[in-house]
Amino acid sequence: MWDAPFPPWDFSDRNSFAFETVLRRWPVILTGIIDNIYCRNHELGVSLASKTDEEKAAIEEVIEEGKKIIGLVGQVKYDMARDRVLEPIPEDGEALTDVYNHELKRLEEKKQNTWLTVPWLYSECYLYRLIRSFFVQTKLWKEYDPFLAQKEATFQKSSKAIYQLATTMHELEQDKATLATDPDNLKVIFKEMIQMCLWGNATDLSMLTHLSHEDIQHLQSVGRDAQAARAEFILKDDQEKVWNHLTSLSGKPDSRVDFVLDNAGFELFTDFVFADFLVTYTPYVSKVVFHPKLIPWFVSDVTPPDFKSTTKSLLSPTFFPEEDIPEGAPASDSTEESRAHLREMVTRWESYIQSGVFSLSVPIDSPLGASDKRANYWTSPYPYWNMKELAPELHASLQESSLVIFKGDLNFRKLTGDVQWPVSTPFEEAIGPIAGSFPILSLRTNKADVIVAVDQEVADKLEKSGEKWRYNGKYAVVLFQPRSE
Repeated sequence: MWDAPFPPWDFSDRNSFAFETVLRRWPVILTGIIDNIYCRNHELGVSLASKTDEEKAAIEEVIEEGKKIIGLVGQVKYDMARDRVLEPIPEDGEALTDVYNHELKRLEEKKQNTWLTVPWLYSECYLYRLIRSFFVQTKLWKEYDPFLAQKEATFQKSSKAIYQLATTMHELEQDKATLATDPDNLKVIFKEMIQMCLWGNATDLSMLTHLSHEDIQHLQSVGRDAQAARAEFILKDDQEKVWNHLTSLSGKPDSRVDFVLDNAGFELFTDFVFADFLVTYTPYVSKVVFHPKLIPWFVSDVTPPDFKSTTKSLLSPTFFPEEDIPEGAPASDSTEESRAHLREMVTRWESYIQSGVFSLSVPIDSPLGASDKRANYWTSPYPYWNMKELAPELHASLQESSLVIFKGDLNFRKLTGDVQWPVSTPFEEAIGPIAGSFPILSLRTNKADVIVAVDQEVADKLEKSGEKWRYNGKYAVVLFQPRSE
């Protein structure tokens, strides 16, 4: 098994984001879980007055189990603050308990098994798997996602950007024939799609949410300005290499792109938009496979139920709050048009899901906690370096892909092992034996301490500025590693 020549990030550096996480972020997340279950229990309690005795007994059982979960989560929070030993994850019948406990035993032998001595990557993965075990061990909370309400509320706040992007895709449809004969224009849109998925939130879409039919006619000049404005924040930019790789797929049958997903909600929506662009408007890709997490993970990661509900939510006339229109003002035609554009686009996505053009790597009806050899690895504590040995079925599947897009910060941390690499370490070196197995594109906004592939002079300048550039979300990297010949 390959290992890195540098230690992993841990909590020993009090100025690191790792320490900020264990000190402040995790307690807030745990408190949020407790509040979520408390509110659910309160709602159930209020409903008791109108129930029959039999119904009351069933609801009381749910409430009691909820109280037990609250107690267990509270105990984790208490232990974390006192740097206590991490307890083995109970054998709850779901995947990976043996993996986590075996690694925990190894860390115990190294005296790195308390909340402030354990490596950051292991402990964060352990935390979410431990929380999952609290729900699995109940009778009535097994399929409950304590982060679902938060994911949906955030998604609903993104309606403006969603409607704008739907209109942009409608405009692309009008210019489909022109785009198909002009790779230079396709390239501009492709780079915008990359950056849309890179920054991943509604406030950073810049150009794409404002493209009109006229803009599409002058894409090269419009796009050049928009992309130049963001270039200084992308510390390593392999967009040109990715485009060249993508165009090399022209004429090849069954070219497939895989998305190793990050966040649900608006970010998953942008992943769908990018996938739609690839299969609908370029001659390079014929199929897209999406890879979810099988348990609630890092608060906002996509699970199969999240994936399945996304198109349904987007087509629901009541999912997004109504736009506030001043009294006496006429209804917005553009809003009605955008709603129609959204329905048109999402209906196409549903047809792609039905036909297999879009697919999930696991059955789309997989419940929370399902086990699948093609997906369990994503919620293991391991870096991706040794995927071939530890998840051979997944590795073999990805080898059939024409491009594997790893979304977000956690996937980057796992690609690089969350190790204290020198900042200028080449991406190929940092991702270890997985390099060359299949074409890799990492789209990562900097939100953790680990960073590679950045010019040393650039890093030194940022360090001297005092800016928290490693994790403030202002900077990013677009990193491509081709398949070995």
